[in-house]
Formats: sequence, structure tokens, C-alpha cells
Amino acid sequence: MGFQTEFNSVCKFKNEQELYELLEYGRGKMLKEGLRVFPAGQKVIAYTPDNKAVAIVLITASVAEINFQGREVTSVELQLVRKLTDEESKVQTDLAYEMFFGNQA
Repeated sequence: MGFQTEFNSVCKFKNEQELYELLEYGRGKMLKEGLRVFPAGQKVIAYTPDNKAVAIVLITASVAEINFQGREVTSVELQLVRKLTDEESKVQTDLAYEMFFGNQA
């Protein structure tokens, strides 16, 4: 058991509903497996489950815990800063594929 740090500028959603709520209402929550550290106050790029960059978001809170089922989970609260333009989305998506999501050598 240990904490995994998330100090890069990527916030990938695994759940479409969580992403929809963030984009629709300007605030949202993302649940991640494992104990992780997301630095509050950091702005990051939000990605869809299929790795497309869609927005800039602000991490407002991060709570790591072992839930009632005994699973290690981290809840991350987010605030929408702004949606990306089509051009920004393409550039960020391409860069993230090269840096994070692509085949690792």
C-alpha cells in the first residue's frame, strides 16, 4: 500500500458521466482506484476515456481513503476553467498520446 503521485498535467476520466457533469455544470468529482495524491490548486488538462483533450480544469480537493468495501480509492473534486477549442484539443491530444498514452518504449 502506498500513494501514487499525479504531478503531471493529465486528468483522464474513466467514466463518461463524471466528465459530462463537469462539462455541463462546471464542477464535478472523479473517482480513481488506488491511493493517489492530486495537488489541490493545480490546473490540468482533462481527457475523455478515449484520450481526447477537452478542457482545462482546476483540482479543488483530493481525498484518498479505504472505503467500506476495503478498496483504496481517491476522490478528486474539479472545477471547469474552460473548454478547449478544436485546435487546442488536437494539439493537446497529440502531445498527450506521445507523452502518456502512446506505446511506451
